[in-house]
Amino acid sequence: MTQAPVTPRATRRRHDREIVTLAVPAFGALVAEPLFLMVDTAVVGHLGTAQLAGLGIASALLVTAVSVFVFLAYATTAAVARRVGAGDLRAAIRQGMDSIWLALLLGAAVVAVVIPTAPTLVALFGSSDTAAPYATTYLRISALGIPAMLVVLAATGVLRGLQDTKTPLYVAVAGFIANGALNVGLVYGADLGIAGSAWGTVIAQAGMAVAYLYVVIRGARRHGASLRPNAAGIRASAQAGVPLLVRTLSLRAVLMIATAVAARLGDKDIAAHQIILSLWSLLAFALDAIAIAGQAIIGRYLGAGDTQGAREACRRMVQWGIATGAVLGLLVILARPVFIPLFTDDPTVQEAALPALIVVALAQPISGIVFVLDGILMGAGDGPYLARAMLLTLAIFIPAALLVPTLGGGLTALWGAMTLMMATRMLTLWLRSRSGLWIVTGATR
Repeated sequence: MTQAPVTPRATRRRHDREIVTLAVPAFGALVAEPLFLMVDTAVVGHLGTAQLAGLGIASALLVTAVSVFVFLAYATTAAVARRVGAGDLRAAIRQGMDSIWLALLLGAAVVAVVIPTAPTLVALFGSSDTAAPYATTYLRISALGIPAMLVVLAATGVLRGLQDTKTPLYVAVAGFIANGALNVGLVYGADLGIAGSAWGTVIAQAGMAVAYLYVVIRGARRHGASLRPNAAGIRASAQAGVPLLVRTLSLRAVLMIATAVAARLGDKDIAAHQIILSLWSLLAFALDAIAIAGQAIIGRYLGAGDTQGAREACRRMVQWGIATGAVLGLLVILARPVFIPLFTDDPTVQEAALPALIVVALAQPISGIVFVLDGILMGAGDGPYLARAMLLTLAIFIPAALLVPTLGGGLTALWGAMTLMMATRMLTLWLRSRSGLWIVTGATR
């Protein structure tokens, strides 16, 4: 009896199921992450203005220190997924353990730098004399949790590579609940003030790291993978992460430059910019969830040597990105009369934010393509190209953004420059995806 041929519709449905299965839990875990800071802000905010200002400075430094190492999740997802596709779960988990050891080493190095230099780092932010002591206290204590935070990134990459995005969601939700309870208990119950909030975050992050390690170690024992550090494997993980580090730093530079330009435009523009940037970041979570699915799915297909499956999955995920971006853009336009007043009652800020917000909404389909192709190329291990493309994008964005105050146009023109940045990324990523040069099969790239 001959087997019925697989129709394009059946293929699309299979890809849709895979994307939804991975992307929906990933979105939940991504949203849970910024909630940690929101809880800290809500608890510390009742201590006083100086404490809240100190938290703002310290958390900005902490987020920067951790976010530059996001490659621990991205590179690990791609490497582990390839080995899963090749059918070698033992090697997949061994690769994951190498990344976790790298995370511990990097975390220890960052702690060794941050704790003694905390007052200097806080001063660089121009903090007031009243806020600086609180910022230093929070930063020094919370820095102790950085190794755990980096382990969480690496272990999340391991599980995503193993096609499991549900466990990270469960751990993130449990961590969020624990962080909230610990913050309230230590800040008010134990009367530790802002130090209690920092300790609550450290303990919650350590608990999350332990939970991830339990899951990964259990898998390692099941498949006979070694838990010992391997110098060659750790070095390979670091080398794979360097291009993604360049990409991440370039993207961070774009956001910092945009904020600096907005500040030069005036108080109402920088206030409106922060509102729009917060929305832009929220929209990015939805699109990044599809990108995470892309990392895991593409890595698995290439590891299995299935180039046709990789191409079909790429095509389908791009369609998802465009559709999701269009829906998000429409929602932003419809919700704008309600959204902006949530953040400010100042009519001048609202007036500055409204046209820029429409630019962001119209650009969401472009963002959808960018996020998806970014994830696909990460899943393919095409980090060096992503680094070069992001450096080119940064080189185009810098003059466009710096000309905004000179040429006029205000905040709307600045977000036009941000859209130019995303369009440049889209073009570079689309050209790469069309070339097929990213399609390299095998357990390793």
